Amino acid sequence: MPGYTSINSKMLQVPVAPGREVYSKRGAMLAYTGEVHFEPTATAGQGIGGALGRAMAGEHSAMMHVTGNGQVMFGHAGLHVQVIDLQGDTLYVEADRLLVHDTALQVGTMFMGEQGGVGGVLRGAVTGQGLFTSTLTGHGSCAVLSHGGVMELPITPQRPVHVDPQAYVAHRGQVQNKLTTAVGLRDLIGRGSGEGFQLQLSGSGVVYVQASERKI
Repeated sequence: MPGYTSINSKMLQVPVAPGREVYSKRGAMLAYTGEVHFEPTATAGQGIGGALGRAMAGEHSAMMHVTGNGQVMFGHAGLHVQVIDLQGDTLYVEADRLLVHDTALQVGTMFMGEQGGVGGVLRGAVTGQGLFTSTLTGHGSCAVLSHGGVMELPITPQRPVHVDPQAYVAHRGQVQNKLTTAVGLRDLIGRGSGEGFQLQLSGSGVVYVQASERKI
C-alpha cells in the first residue's frame, strides 16, 4: 500500500486499512474517502504513565485513533507538513507538532532533564516546549508541523549543529543536545532575545529546523 502522500506543502493524504491504522492530531482531518472511523484517545499509543505525566504538566496534546479502510486528508492551521519515515530509529519531537503517525510506531515520553539535566529543563523553558518531549520509535511514518517548512541538517561527530531553540522542530539518531549561551551576542542584542541561546546538537543524526521562530 502506498505511504503518506503530500497533496501540497500543507496537506497530506494518508491511507488507512486493517493493520494500518494511525493516530492524528484532533481537528486535523480535512476530508476522507471510504469507511473511516475516528475515536478520541487519551494515550495515542504511549503508556498510561507517560500520558498522565504530560497531562499533569499541562502538556497533553489531544489525538484521534483513525481506523477503517480509506484515504484521509490531514492538515492543521495552514502549517507546513513534513513527512518523516523511521527505519527502526527514534524521532524526538514535541507532541503538539505531531500531525499524524502510524500506530506501529512505539510512542514514549521523555523528561527533558534526561538529555542534559538542568540544561535540558532550561531548554524546555527557553523553547516553550515545557518539561517533556515525545519519542517515536520503530518502522513507520509520521508527519510533523512547522511554520514555513523545514530543512534537514545532518549532524556528524566532526560537525555539530547549532540551532536557534525556537526554530528547532525535531531530531533523530544518536544525538546529544545541550543549551549554550552566546554571551557576547546576547549582551549586544539584549537579554530578551532568544538568539542569546543556542541549542547544540552533536553525535550522528539529523535535526529538522523550521523557517521561523514561532511556536505551534
